[in-house]
Amino acid sequence: MNKMILPALAIAVAAGAGGWWFMTQNQSPPVAAASTPTGQATEIHALDFPLGNPDASVVVVEYSSFTCPHCATFNQGAFQQIKENFIDTDQILFLKREVYFDRYGLWAGMVARCGGGTRYHGMVELIYDTQSSWAGSNDPAVVADNLRRLGRQAGMSNDEINACLEDADKALELTEFYQANAERYGIRSTPSFVINGELFSNMPYAEFERVLTEKLGG
Repeated sequence: MNKMILPALAIAVAAGAGGWWFMTQNQSPPVAAASTPTGQATEIHALDFPLGNPDASVVVVEYSSFTCPHCATFNQGAFQQIKENFIDTDQILFLKREVYFDRYGLWAGMVARCGGGTRYHGMVELIYDTQSSWAGSNDPAVVADNLRRLGRQAGMSNDEINACLEDADKALELTEFYQANAERYGIRSTPSFVINGELFSNMPYAEFERVLTEKLGG
């Protein structure tokens, strides 16, 4: 998905069938940093739910949109191989970060995060696996209800989901974090990847394997 990132992105937060609007402004600070061999500091933010080895010398940051079909394809394909061969073996640290090209993507991110780190990655899988169904309507109220249904499927209550969707502070924090990363690394399409500070566009697993093996010193 190729889209220009607006200097200030207007996003609607799902509040019932309607919504309210705000403009992003500032950058949220990082809470930790992992040094990479290139000397680039990879920030591990409070909004991150890390996978893999926090002390790894190779850090991969994925920037994806929940409404991007190419991102769903990556998540269902190459990512599963990366997870099996590099993340689950503790060779790398992997961070999934969200890109908000539209309000539906933001809403999906807020639902994914509703259960905290214990539910996040499972919700990411569910959201990508059902992307064509929950995001297929032009009616925002229908999309919000579809996301509520996914939240209930993951064991959340309606009250819990609504509280997450209507959390204005969290919505602002998420969009500020996204915008700061987009500006810092030049994220203009999804999925994009920052590997030890170097920007890569989407690529097949074989290319990921080559790049990661090389950066691991193999």
